[in-house]
Amino acid sequence: MATRIAVISDIHANLHALDAVLAAIAEEGVDELWCLGDVIGYGPRPNECVAVVREGAAVCLAGNHDLVVLGKIDSQAFVGEAAAAARWTASVLEPEARAFLDTLVPRAEAEDAQLYHGSPLDPIWDYVLSEPAARESFAATSAPLVLVGHSHVALGILAGPGGLHGGQAPAGTELVLGEERLLLNPGSVGQPRDGDPRAAWLLIDKSAGRARFRRTDYPVEQTQAEMRERGLPEALAARLSHGV
Repeated sequence: MATRIAVISDIHANLHALDAVLAAIAEEGVDELWCLGDVIGYGPRPNECVAVVREGAAVCLAGNHDLVVLGKIDSQAFVGEAAAAARWTASVLEPEARAFLDTLVPRAEAEDAQLYHGSPLDPIWDYVLSEPAARESFAATSAPLVLVGHSHVALGILAGPGGLHGGQAPAGTELVLGEERLLLNPGSVGQPRDGDPRAAWLLIDKSAGRARFRRTDYPVEQTQAEMRERGLPEALAARLSHGV
């Protein structure tokens, strides 16, 4: 059983962010890497990111962007920049990357945790960003630890005898494991939307009984340059500077 687990989500084809996070994870000496989906979409390096995750992740989920690019869900769900990026990604995705993504599903169970790209209610599309949404998610599963992605916002919600508490989880936030049920979102590696442009990830340290939210600097401007070289929407590149 793994005692130190790194959890990542929403890489969105941002290889520079992924490489920086994996270097930070390597320094921690983790036992396993879990990915909560959206390996591709938005960003400029989908094939490379898929290759890295395929080799390194013990668990990987499918996210909505992965599924749209594969044609498994309706692309009409995407509009504007997201749709344009999905079309570009589909045009460059290599057969090996496509074959790996095709094996993924949007929910899984790993040890004592339930993993969802979205939420227990809708593992593809649902966002957990509020206390009511967290309450519904806790009610839909009995797992002591629920891990979600999709929102690009690092989040830590606890459910105990006194009700729910917690919220957004900035860098350095630590939560105790095992005393209360936890719903955790590691935030986004490749396109954070919580006001911090650094790549986000989560360390679950069972030996210490802690969940630790981390952020890692990466060369944002290099990812932006690659996006512009490939003709991806400017708004998607610009937002990386601000974490929105």
